[in-house]
Amino acid sequence: MNKILFVFALLFTSISFSQSVRFDGLIQDEQKNPLEMANIMAINNGTKAMDSYGITNDKGKFQLTLKPNSAYTIKVSYLGMKSKEMAVSTKSENMTQNIVLDGAGIELEGVEIVREMPVSIKGDTIVYNADSFKSGTEKKLEDVLKKLPGVEVNADGEIEVEGKKVSKLMVEGKDFFDGDTKLGVKNIPADAIDKVQVLRNYNEISQLKGVENDQENVAMNIKLKEGKKNFWFGDITAGIGVAELDSRYIINPKLFYYSPKYSINLITNFNNIGELPLTAQDYFKFTGGFKNMMKKGGSSFNVSSNDLGISLLRNNRAKEIETKFGATNFAYSVNKAWNISGFGILSTSKTDLETKSQTTILDSGDQQKSNESTSQKNNLGLFKLSSTYKPSDKFQFDYDILTKLTKQEEYSDLFREQIVQNVATSEDIFTTKKQDPTSINQNLSLYYTQSAKNIFAFEMQHVYQDENPFYNANLQTLPFDLSGYISGQNRNDYNQDRFVKTNKLDAKLDYYYMVTPKSNFNITLGNTYSYQNFNSHIFQMLDNGTKNDLNDVENNNNVDYRFNDAFLGFHYKILTGKFTFTPGVSFHTYQMTNGQLGTDYSQNFTKVLPDFFALYQIKKSETLTYNFSLTNDFTDINQLASGYVLSNYSSLFRGNRFLENATSQVHSLRYFKYNMFNFENIFANATYTRKVDAIKTKADFDGINQSSVPYNSNLADETFTGMGNYGRSFLKNYKASANASFNWSKFNNIQNNKLSTTESFSQSYTVRASTNYKNLPNIEFGYNLLVNKYNGSTFYTDKPFARLDYYFLDSFSFVSEYEFYHYYNGDKTVDNEYDFLSASLIYQKKNSKWEYKVSATNLLNTRYLNDDSFSQFSTRVSQYTVQPRYIIFSMKYNL
Repeated sequence: MNKILFVFALLFTSISFSQSVRFDGLIQDEQKNPLEMANIMAINNGTKAMDSYGITNDKGKFQLTLKPNSAYTIKVSYLGMKSKEMAVSTKSENMTQNIVLDGAGIELEGVEIVREMPVSIKGDTIVYNADSFKSGTEKKLEDVLKKLPGVEVNADGEIEVEGKKVSKLMVEGKDFFDGDTKLGVKNIPADAIDKVQVLRNYNEISQLKGVENDQENVAMNIKLKEGKKNFWFGDITAGIGVAELDSRYIINPKLFYYSPKYSINLITNFNNIGELPLTAQDYFKFTGGFKNMMKKGGSSFNVSSNDLGISLLRNNRAKEIETKFGATNFAYSVNKAWNISGFGILSTSKTDLETKSQTTILDSGDQQKSNESTSQKNNLGLFKLSSTYKPSDKFQFDYDILTKLTKQEEYSDLFREQIVQNVATSEDIFTTKKQDPTSINQNLSLYYTQSAKNIFAFEMQHVYQDENPFYNANLQTLPFDLSGYISGQNRNDYNQDRFVKTNKLDAKLDYYYMVTPKSNFNITLGNTYSYQNFNSHIFQMLDNGTKNDLNDVENNNNVDYRFNDAFLGFHYKILTGKFTFTPGVSFHTYQMTNGQLGTDYSQNFTKVLPDFFALYQIKKSETLTYNFSLTNDFTDINQLASGYVLSNYSSLFRGNRFLENATSQVHSLRYFKYNMFNFENIFANATYTRKVDAIKTKADFDGINQSSVPYNSNLADETFTGMGNYGRSFLKNYKASANASFNWSKFNNIQNNKLSTTESFSQSYTVRASTNYKNLPNIEFGYNLLVNKYNGSTFYTDKPFARLDYYFLDSFSFVSEYEFYHYYNGDKTVDNEYDFLSASLIYQKKNSKWEYKVSATNLLNTRYLNDDSFSQFSTRVSQYTVQPRYIIFSMKYNL
């Protein structure tokens, strides 16, 4: 199939080459100096359509692909100079002609030409004209973004531009759910989009733009069409369908309103077809726009989550998924100085998972094989309120509060076979996990520009977190002989309560002094304070229903932990020629005390931590960036509690109150080039991390049952990651890219009293190509190779894929996607093949508000997927069941 698609694409390409002529030359000013980033477009006098467009490179060169024997009007513009129009008639031969612009100031015609251009650049902003890339099959923002040169949307709904993740998504300059990209790409209607603006070197605090290094910050703003402003727009979708054994449904109303004064977004989704607007993974990583305000501090103290290891979906697929989702977002301008905004998200999902897995212990080769059925219920709530007061360019006051409410339950029934020293035993195991954690995050920020040379910034953030995970495991065998445990029962029923509370306060004051227009000095005074309390208790339920409390001190925890980091930082930023340098250093005083078992243990010390940033601006759109940092890494209370904690039915953990901090040395190098002349983008990065005194695990295995305790290793852990991408759009209708990434890690642990060094090496290679025609079928095809190597075991996944979309007869849209997987290991003891095919046909008359759709998912009725994973003591291969084939008929009404 992929060979056919490849030949099909080559045929399209050859036709385009054979039926076109090249018109190129230089665009210069009156002194014959080249004009970089000048806009040029060719309007066909017969059809009035824009047949080609381009932007000049650093040498002022342009190149257009035109039809032979045709008359054109060539429009040229360059901001700050007078626009020019000229007539050109093509023949069958290529043409070369230089164009000279005169400096007569900015004209409205020049602005209009930029507005009509499919792609234009102004400073740090790239503007895409959405209609220039639409073929008619696009239904949401994601479909449009995937067709833009230099823009990618990954499987998690994250937008990447030139290899950098978009950190904030806005519509008409207003945050869309505080910048969350997934909700935006999956829900904003494609027909409402006029322009897509990519804002590079983005800093939402205007006072700090230029004084910080914002090269990695990218935001995106969606400009709406005029008919969508000051009017309600959106759509209501309802559909029903059938699967093998039951019925399917989807109800999905979406409503939007944008005006200069306020905006409202309303999104709901009720379905049992596997659509997840917000997964549990999305929920827990959802920052709500809160940033890491201590990233320059030199210390890393992150509050970990006691999430019990609630099973996560793989590729958002499971045996059954039913979702009820509702979200609303608003922004309101009280006056010119004061803006308030907020959102609320509620989600309920019921999920059934079915997994077969095989886990192999690296040292002994002992194995655990399991068949597991899991039922989950997730209730998730997110609420945020934000306020920004900016009476002038010199002063800004921000306040945000984000609340997360969760209630999760998981029940698992598994059949386990353990093979220890070639002897197999089997049993049924039942587990229960419950938790309803709460977190409240507040942020207060003040920014004041005292004068052109003096800027002050004060930021404070408070995190409150309350967690209460409960765990139960019911086994036939006795994995751990705990003190006070009553053996001889028919079933071994372990239970554990945990209660963890966290209060963490970060505060810092920054002072910036502008030494010259190209250099500034930054002084930072900051402090991080955290107080945590950890309580846990293990108990046994006997066969007769009696509770047996394991009150021995080793089975319980009651721990208090205080952490304080006071620091003073200095940074100096200077621009000299094509280089930007920012050396820095921070001086820290640390105080840590954990209280447990009736005593306190304290550590106090000071540390000097340097960092360095360098940027080489090779050309306007070509940079090389280097970053170095030395960071102190601290654990939170979870690793310090010295009583036993059940990680799962075969893993028992106890902390170490005497743990010290680790120190990480990180070097990163990044290269980036974006050529608007031929829409070529190249980016690559490499990061090396060396961690000394790392907190590692000393694990003792009794068969497959693991008892572990953390310790500080005197051997360094190392990680080296890298990726590279080459992409290019050409001949107006084609887009291709090649991507490679790798991750190499070396870890040191102690396994059964022996030093164990493990390595993992993961590689991914992807090539893809696509077309973008207005009146012909469009195809995308590609190939991905994934290689995971874990201590002698190697797993491969070959994945060719293809997509076809076609808008025809001014009313019909056909879209189909195909993925083929070949999953195997090095010695072919695991060797599976499976594929997925989906298709949809949409009918909508031109200018009609009604849309009719027939869609089919998993047409080949594939039953399962494979994956593999690696821990520092074992490898795991698993096979999980996915939803069966189903067909949905739906109707949509566009408001």
